Amino acid sequence: MVAEPRSANRALCYCKDCQALAHFLGRVPEMLDERGGSDVIQVLPKNVTFTQGIESLACMRLTSKGLLRWYARCCKTPIGNTLPTPKLSFIGLVHTCLENPGAPPLDASFGPVRVWVNTKSAKGEPKPKQAGVGTMMGWFFSNPLKARFTGDYKRTPFFRADGTPIVTPHVLSSDEHATVMKAVLAG
Repeated sequence: MVAEPRSANRALCYCKDCQALAHFLGRVPEMLDERGGSDVIQVLPKNVTFTQGIESLACMRLTSKGLLRWYARCCKTPIGNTLPTPKLSFIGLVHTCLENPGAPPLDASFGPVRVWVNTKSAKGEPKPKQAGVGTMMGWFFSNPLKARFTGDYKRTPFFRADGTPIVTPHVLSSDEHATVMKAVLAG
């Protein structure tokens, strides 16, 4: 469940890492649009509540320094991406964890996509135009940075009080990484 949905920022990300996550989870058709874009809803972790299934939460990293990419271990449903520390408080929720039959469409809950980033990695030609970076920066200054000053960054279902992830992230081996990146390039 996501509280304060109208405080979210919505972006389409075409980066190879988001595409790699889709391949890792075996969820390419559900996660990516025809150009390889992933619809990501950026929210503060304090606004995310798990009503069930937190025992199935898993986490992976494409590299030892990469983002934490959260998903449900049981069904490989992507949840979202965080930095490796809760101190810069945000999660980019992958749209598929929010879509639900009978629920309002994402536009009704979170508003329209306002940002298009990493468009050079989009599939096909012409590439989508990158847009809305200022909107995204404004969201960061008015939300995650504010949470840092107010202490709200400590309210997160993804990290313990000491700042460590609640589950140990699986860092892809060089062979696993090569396999998913090969799939991204072939896709």
